[in-house]
Amino acid sequence: MRTSLGDVADVLDATRILYADEPGTVELLDAYARRLREPLRLAVAGIVKAGKSTLLNAIIGERIAPTDAGECTRAITWYRYAPTARITMNLVDGSAVRLPVRRTDGRLDLELGGHRAEDVAWIDVGWPSEALRSTILIDTPGIASVTRENSARSMEFLLPENSPAAADAIVYLLRHVHSSDVSFLRAFRDTAAGASSTVNAVAVLSRADEIGSGRIDSLLSAAAIADRYRRDGELRALALGVVPIAGLLAEGARTLRESEFIALRELARLDRDVRERLLLSADRFVRPTTATSLSIPVRENLLQRFGLFGVRLAAALVRGGATTSSALAERLVQQSGMVGLQQFLVDHFRARAVALKARGVLQGVEQLVRERPRPGADAVLGGIERILVRSHELRELALLADVRTAPVALSPHDIAEAERVLGGLGTSAPARLGLPETATKAERDERTLALLGHWRSLGESPLSDRYTAYLCRMVVRSIEGIASEAAARAEAAGDVVLASGPAQGGR
Repeated sequence: MRTSLGDVADVLDATRILYADEPGTVELLDAYARRLREPLRLAVAGIVKAGKSTLLNAIIGERIAPTDAGECTRAITWYRYAPTARITMNLVDGSAVRLPVRRTDGRLDLELGGHRAEDVAWIDVGWPSEALRSTILIDTPGIASVTRENSARSMEFLLPENSPAAADAIVYLLRHVHSSDVSFLRAFRDTAAGASSTVNAVAVLSRADEIGSGRIDSLLSAAAIADRYRRDGELRALALGVVPIAGLLAEGARTLRESEFIALRELARLDRDVRERLLLSADRFVRPTTATSLSIPVRENLLQRFGLFGVRLAAALVRGGATTSSALAERLVQQSGMVGLQQFLVDHFRARAVALKARGVLQGVEQLVRERPRPGADAVLGGIERILVRSHELRELALLADVRTAPVALSPHDIAEAERVLGGLGTSAPARLGLPETATKAERDERTLALLGHWRSLGESPLSDRYTAYLCRMVVRSIEGIASEAAARAEAAGDVVLASGPAQGGR
């Protein structure tokens, strides 16, 4: 059964009645209610220089997240949709200050107006970007920073001790897997999961182009490494997936200017030997030379915006037929890994947005009533328990971590199939069934019936231990959910056909 936000809202209403005489608590509950109505909250975290702000810009499609080492990068910054651009700085003393919206060379100038980063609780940026309609993005200071205050600010926000995590899910950027990365993701899972023990993180190899020393095939090498991490590494139980992306290339592609395309086209038109010598290294590319008419500042800008890998790739794509700036931008986005990451976020987080938001709110309410119980608290706790028991989506997220690491009396093939059916490779019906998106209704129905029979048989086998039998029941429930949704769609389609016919007595 899917999570109902209406049921969660009822729990909030009941709790608000219990604590109606405490204005501070009512304000907290009102904040939880707003969280239910808001889009999914997605935090972007990682160690220093992992490319968090660069990736944010690539997702949004504009250069509004600062990527330098200024004061503003030490503050937690929320990016949400707004009809017109606005920036509000919220200070630790509870006051709020509107900041001017200024852009320089296409980049948003985000300054603290004379305030210290230590004085800022968070910055709220409203921006008219379609990418922000369904997701609130939260930029956090680097973890494991040499500046202890920066790390502490991120850790306190992402791993709070006395409240649910403010983010519903997390995109964790890393360059290689270090102990600090594993420790953080383990702590986030334990903090965010609460009693539901869910996993709601994706790991991103954010500078994938550097893995192959900037070669054109660097992303292929990065994809192989990401797949190995996902299957065999410590990240397996801590993240739903590992996705490689060339963040700088993605940002450059999403914000490509016509003047940059013209410069890249000129490089593509150079003689091959001349071009390859020029692009041999970053230092050589920006040296004084007669090999190209592009000025040093223009070449420096290309290097800063796309990296050496991106410049090489762009030149190759122009030679391969990307003859306009829009065509080049589209191909660069595809090559950067951005499309794969965006699809992952849709399949794993946005598709589960209701359950993820509900879980965070219920965790906060449960903590409140347990720490400060009042007459009637048992009824609230009972309501929370009923929602969690009925929320199959949260059970799926918990099982996705377990099935990858816990000893299960199943064959490797069945373990992989269980992970897929539970939504480990995407939540659409074809993804769960292991079929292409173009599969016909008959093919889906046939596959659904076959899976139901197989997993019911496994669950009833005397060879299955208690946990394996439970896992099989949950897989069966996921398959039954697919069948139920297919039946509902067929019934709705039938109603549409009937309703579209001529009215009685019509010609």
